[in-house]
Amino acid sequence: MTQHSTQQPPDHRLTQLKEWLQRTTPSMGIALETLEPASSDASFRRYFRVKAHDRTLIVMDAPPTQENCEPFLHVTALLRDVGLNVPTILAQNLQHGFLLLSDLGPQTYFQAIQTGLPDAVLQARYKEALSALATMQTAQTSGLPFYDKPRMLTELSLFPEWYVERHCNATLTGQEKDDLNNLFQALVNDNVRAEKVLVHRDFHSPNLMLCTEPRFGANPGIIDYQDALAGPITYDIASLVMDARTSWEEPQQLDWAIRYWEEALKLGLPVDKDFADFHRAYEWMSLQRNLRILGVFARLSLRDGKHHYLDHIPRVMTYVRQVADRYGEFKALLRLLDRLEGKTRVMGLSL
Repeated sequence: MTQHSTQQPPDHRLTQLKEWLQRTTPSMGIALETLEPASSDASFRRYFRVKAHDRTLIVMDAPPTQENCEPFLHVTALLRDVGLNVPTILAQNLQHGFLLLSDLGPQTYFQAIQTGLPDAVLQARYKEALSALATMQTAQTSGLPFYDKPRMLTELSLFPEWYVERHCNATLTGQEKDDLNNLFQALVNDNVRAEKVLVHRDFHSPNLMLCTEPRFGANPGIIDYQDALAGPITYDIASLVMDARTSWEEPQQLDWAIRYWEEALKLGLPVDKDFADFHRAYEWMSLQRNLRILGVFARLSLRDGKHHYLDHIPRVMTYVRQVADRYGEFKALLRLLDRLEGKTRVMGLSL
C-alpha cells in the first residue's frame, strides 16, 4: 500500500532568512524559535514577526526576482522626513531581499474594526489617519514614478479582461467596448488634471497600524507604501473612504472626506476650494480605482489561486454603483453591470 507524504516542500528562503538574522544581528537578541508569520499581501512579499529581548520586530521577505526593496527604502525616507510613523529599517540585505524592521504593533485598523471598535475610538483613529494623509501629501515626490495617463489606462484594461471576460465569462459587444473605452478616456482625462502629490496607492485600513502603546509610535503606523507614485491628490482619500476591505456608508464617507478636505486646505494642499467640486473629483477617482480593483481581485483568484479576494468584490461593486448611479456620464457602465448581473434596467431602476 502506497503512502502519500503530506510534508510541505522545504522553504529555502525561510532557511536563508534565518541564517541571515543569526549572522547579522547577534546583538539584538533575536529569538529565532519565535519567528512566526505576521502577514502576506497580494504580491510575493511576506512578513514575519520575531521576538528580540523585550520587543518584537518585523522581517520582510521580498524575493529579488519578483520584488525590489529599493522603493520601500526610498519611500520610507520620504515619509519619515515629514514626521509620519513608518517602520525603522534596522538591517537590510538587498541582494537576497531581506529587511529587518521595527514593529508598529500587532493589529491593523482593519483587524481592529473586525474585532469590534467602539465608534468613539474609531472616529478618533480615523481623524488621526486623515491628518496623516494630509501630512503625507506634503512629502517630496522626487524619484517616484509618475501616475500618468498610459499607466491609468493600462490598469483600467484589467476590468474588461479579468473581471468581465474571465470572472463573469462574458463577451463584450462592439458597442460595449466603445462605451468602456469612452468611459476610461473620460475618467483618466479628468483624473490626470488633478494636482500631483505622493500617492500611497493603498491608504486604507489594512495598511494602517493601530499603535496602542507608546513604543509603537503615533497613530497610525503606515505600511505597504513601496508602490507609491507621484499622482492625483484625490487618489488616497478615495482609497480610504471607499475601502475595498471595509464597507462605509455614504454619510461616513462624506464626514471623513470633509474632515480631510478641511485639513488639506489648512496645509495649503492643492485641493478644490469648493467641496462639491472636490467631492465629484475624488468620486471619479474612486470609480477608476475600483474598476481596476475588480480586475485585480479577479486576476488574483483566477491566476494566483488567492480566492479570498473574491469576498471583497460585492463591496467594491457597491462603491462602483454608488458613483455610476450619481453621474449621467456613466449610464453605459450601469447597463453593462446590469447585464453581467442579469438585471433589467427600466427608467433608471434596476429590477
